[in-house]
Amino acid sequence: MKNNGVVMKTEIVNVQGERISDIDLSDDIFNCNIKEHLFYEVVNYQLAKRRSGCAETKNRSHVRGGGIKPYRQKGTGRARAGTSRSPLCVGGGVVFGPHPRDFSFKVNKKVRKSAVCSALSLIRKDGNLIIVDDLPLTEVKTKHAALILRKLGIEKNVLIIVSGEYKDLRLAARNLKWVKVLDVEGLNLYDFLYYKKLIILKEALPKILERLG
Repeated sequence: MKNNGVVMKTEIVNVQGERISDIDLSDDIFNCNIKEHLFYEVVNYQLAKRRSGCAETKNRSHVRGGGIKPYRQKGTGRARAGTSRSPLCVGGGVVFGPHPRDFSFKVNKKVRKSAVCSALSLIRKDGNLIIVDDLPLTEVKTKHAALILRKLGIEKNVLIIVSGEYKDLRLAARNLKWVKVLDVEGLNLYDFLYYKKLIILKEALPKILERLG
């Protein structure tokens, strides 16, 4: 079942955690049917794409040297050999060794989008979504960023969605291991499930709607 229209009201708070206004959130994104069975597949898809698959061995055509015949064809009592890069020789190529592989697999875009919307709806349903008007920093310091988050009632595991650079916020929060600042372009299911709390800046909401709506 799909909900159409924008009917759900959510409060917007300032850096002090005080309510300053309300905003309508799309039911299609923040109040849709939660399809938890998609989470496993999409998270596996994300993690598989991150795997580099960098194991590599050289076969006889990749090993350097060996252009000259190592010894004469007859009269040595040994088996004939045309190159010292043969897998039979020390320093030669490897037979059937590992090569870089692609671990990724395909998941339809519609499925990925549905999983992300389900995660956002679950976060909102559990009361872990905070819409903030702005996160201004008077000082680019880690302790200042931590103080602002404490005022919002957050002391661990939070994902902050922004739109734009927000260089000061990124610098101030990068030493907090429990905080991640993510641009709208990087929306992904893994981070939504990994972090307990979600902060979305008000100006990022239209771009989220554009990407997922």
